[in-house]
Amino acid sequence: MAHGAVKHDYHLVNPSPWPVLTSLGLFIMALGGVAYMKGLFGLPQGNLLTLVPGFLIIVWTLFGWWGECIKESRAGDHTPVVEMSLKYGMILFIASEVMFFVAWFWSFFEMVIFHGHRATGMDVALYPQLADWSSWPPPDIALGGEEAGHGGGFHRVETFDPFGLPLINTLILLLSGTTVTWAHHAIAQGDYKGTKLGLLFTVLLGALFSAFQVLEYQHAHFTYDGSLYGSAFFMATGFHGAHVVIGTIFLFVCLMRMMVGNMTVKNHLGFEFAAWYWHFVDVVWLFLFAFVYIAPRFTLGG
Repeated sequence: MAHGAVKHDYHLVNPSPWPVLTSLGLFIMALGGVAYMKGLFGLPQGNLLTLVPGFLIIVWTLFGWWGECIKESRAGDHTPVVEMSLKYGMILFIASEVMFFVAWFWSFFEMVIFHGHRATGMDVALYPQLADWSSWPPPDIALGGEEAGHGGGFHRVETFDPFGLPLINTLILLLSGTTVTWAHHAIAQGDYKGTKLGLLFTVLLGALFSAFQVLEYQHAHFTYDGSLYGSAFFMATGFHGAHVVIGTIFLFVCLMRMMVGNMTVKNHLGFEFAAWYWHFVDVVWLFLFAFVYIAPRFTLGG
């Protein structure tokens, strides 16, 4: 073995500016978010341009940092030991995402089970109707009141029909899970044409899901700040929708890499991670569909 040659299976990365630049971009994006919502440093509130600088820095660092990871992989630096470490990292990342949704479901079920107990004391004195909450979702305060023409009464939240557009979106996402599995199996078998087709279908289905989600939001009969159900609905489906967009971009990048021959039978770890992430998105949606869309239809009027 030559003098100075590597004597272990681990890859020691070279000094990199990307971690610092990523932190800087996130900080600037956070300041831009504050400026957009509340105004900051003389910048007017509601100006979307305040979000642009931080966003551009993040995009730049993503291309640069992940581009270096791809170069390291193609250079042979990702030994089996390094690949195993990367897999553990992705598993832990998905686990952290799982716990995020676990925390949300925890709060959601607490709202469902104990929402009637929240209306006590001054709330009941001001709004006696609150004491009558006996089903989920509870009345929508924002839609009630004299200004809405209800004479100060409360308005029952009109939820979506789960067997309409939500069911279509569920079928779309489940179908995308089969196409990404097809692509994953194809690349393992060296079928690059099948991999490209499977990825293309998955990306299109992911984009279609997002488009239908936007369409659904436009027809919502409740608001984020109008009721417990409204805030829970938009928080859960909104964050899930963000994950769908991220996963779609993840898979699109894999498709582009496949188109230029940047992935092979033995070297497709990035696509494997994208497939894992997409299956996670699928499973989360099934829980949301069951408890956010279907369950309220059986408790209305309960």
